[in-house]
Amino acid sequence: MKAFDLTELILLAAVWGASFLFMRLGAGEFGPLVLAAVRVGLASVLLIPLLASQGGLGELRRHWRGLLLVGALNSAIPFVLFSFAALSITAGLSSIVNATTPLWTAIVAFVWLRQGLTPLRVAGLVIGFAGVAFLAWDKASFKPGADHAGFWAVVACAAATLCYGVAANATKRFLAGVSPLVVATGSQFAAALLLAAPAVWLWPATMPGAVAWGSALALAALCTALAYVLYFRLMSRVGPTNAVSVTFLIPLFAMLWGALFLQEAITAQMVAGGAVVLVGIALALGLVGRRG
Repeated sequence: MKAFDLTELILLAAVWGASFLFMRLGAGEFGPLVLAAVRVGLASVLLIPLLASQGGLGELRRHWRGLLLVGALNSAIPFVLFSFAALSITAGLSSIVNATTPLWTAIVAFVWLRQGLTPLRVAGLVIGFAGVAFLAWDKASFKPGADHAGFWAVVACAAATLCYGVAANATKRFLAGVSPLVVATGSQFAAALLLAAPAVWLWPATMPGAVAWGSALALAALCTALAYVLYFRLMSRVGPTNAVSVTFLIPLFAMLWGALFLQEAITAQMVAGGAVVLVGIALALGLVGRRG
């Protein structure tokens, strides 16, 4: 991976790490589904004029089937699931479970697209997943009588990461060669269409406050519109498995933002697990063990 791509990967991790903070701040007042709908709806409002200025609206019509599929699996469903999880578990834990996305992406690519896995990449994915497991240990209790809200929140995060893994490979399979801006805009617009009706039905009786609306706007502008342009641009240059490896870095930023703005504790376990995750991403991306 080139230095420019790596820099963009780190920037994307910082932005998406902040998304878990904003979901924690907004989900309680909006509700999970409505927050996700507002997020993709506002992102569409920002992206469609940009795409129109470049004459790309026709691409949306030509690739609507692939965009609808990616919009559902890469935005609509996982955004609702992560917003639901934000009601019960910390931003750091949500992002840690999210870091399993490259594992699912590689597995789906192997099963569906017959994409081979080198021993070094397998080692990196295993080490990265081990770091995530270490970080998540003791974060949620699954014992009888324990807080089952936390249990279902972790399950929701895991289901969301599986959706991301399928979506990354669907993008490669059905939208290869399509402009990253078209994929970002079309997928968000498709997600907005899918969530519009249930969001109207579930709209909160009490209007959310300024902090919740500010969080929703930040989710839309930074963590969705800007982030997905970066993400799909990275995917077009380095491939889906490398692109989704950004999720190995997201927990580090999510824990940082959570500590700064939500006073979530950063423990020695988090630091040690984060170091293991960094080793995993270095191996998975080929940053170590490379000739010359």
